[in-house]
Amino acid sequence: MKKLFVLVVFFGFATFCSGALAMELGIITGKEKGTYYQFGLNLQQLGQQNGVQLNVFPSDGSIENVYAVYKRPGVPLGIVQSDVLAFVSKIQTNQLLKNVARKIKMVYPLYNEEIHLVGRKGIASFDDLTGKRVAVGEEGSGTYLTSKLLFEVSKVKPKEVVIVGTDQALAQLKAGTLDAMIYVAGLPVKLFSEGIAEADNLQVIPITNKEVQQFYPVAEIPAGTYGWQKESVSTVAVKAVLISFDFRTANCENVGRFAAIIADNMDWLRENGHPKWKAVDLNYSLKGWEQYDCVRKFAPAQPRQKTRDPSQINPVLDAIREILE
Repeated sequence: MKKLFVLVVFFGFATFCSGALAMELGIITGKEKGTYYQFGLNLQQLGQQNGVQLNVFPSDGSIENVYAVYKRPGVPLGIVQSDVLAFVSKIQTNQLLKNVARKIKMVYPLYNEEIHLVGRKGIASFDDLTGKRVAVGEEGSGTYLTSKLLFEVSKVKPKEVVIVGTDQALAQLKAGTLDAMIYVAGLPVKLFSEGIAEADNLQVIPITNKEVQQFYPVAEIPAGTYGWQKESVSTVAVKAVLISFDFRTANCENVGRFAAIIADNMDWLRENGHPKWKAVDLNYSLKGWEQYDCVRKFAPAQPRQKTRDPSQINPVLDAIREILE
C-alpha cells in the first residue's frame, strides 16, 4: 500500500510538472482553405511534439490579423502580408495605426505569396480587367488591400470591384456573374485545387503589367500546379510574414522559445508541412522590418542558404511609400 501511495504521488507530481512546463500560444491565420491556415496547422503539429499547445484561429486575412495580434488576448502570433505591414507602418497621421506599427514585430519572414488572378477564358492579362467585374476579397483581408494597390499602381479600372470572400467569389465566377477574382496565397491553393475542374472553363490569368512589376517581385505559377492549369503563368508575389506583439512580459520568452523550435525544426517542416515551407528563408532581409528582439535572444540566426532566387527581392515597402506620399 505504501508503494502504491508513493507511485500515485510520483505520477501525480510528474503530471503537474508536465502541465506546468507546457506552453500555450495562439496564432491567427486565414481562411481554412488558404495557405496561412495550413501553415498554422503545421506549426500546431510541430508544437505538440515539443510541449507547446498552439491554438490555430482562422480569419478573414491580414488586416484582421494585424489588429488581432495587437489587441486580442490569447493571440500573440499571426501571419500577414508584408504590404499590409508596410501600409500600417506608413500611415503616421492615424494614432491607432501608429500604435499598431510600434507594437507589431516580425518573428520570421516566410514565403512569397503568389497573386492568383483567376477568371474566364478569353481574358488575356491583368490589363484586360478594364470594364470587367472583379472580386477583390473581403474587407479586412490582405487580398483586398493588395487588389486596391494593384489597380492604383496599374491604373487599370474594372467596371465593378466586388468585395466578397474567396469561396463566394469562386462560386460567382463559376456561375458566370463575375469575370475574375484575385486571391493572394502561396501555391498550391487548396481552394483552387479542390474547387475548380477543367469543365469550369476557367484559367489563371497572367499579371505582367510593367508598373505592377516595379512594385512587386515577379513570380510564376508553374504548369500543372492545378490539374486544370496546363501552362505556366507569370504573376507577381508578396512576402508572407510571421508577426508577434511586442511583449515585455513572460510572453516575450514564450514567443522566443517557440521561434527557436521553428528554427530548429525547419527540416521537419519542409518534409512534412505545406510545400511552401521549402521556400522559407528565415534569414531573408525584409526591408523596413526589424526582427523581434525576443526572437533574436532565443533563436539566433540560422546559416544562410547558399543561393537565392533574385525574384525573392521584395521592394514592396518602398513602393507603398511612393504611392502614399
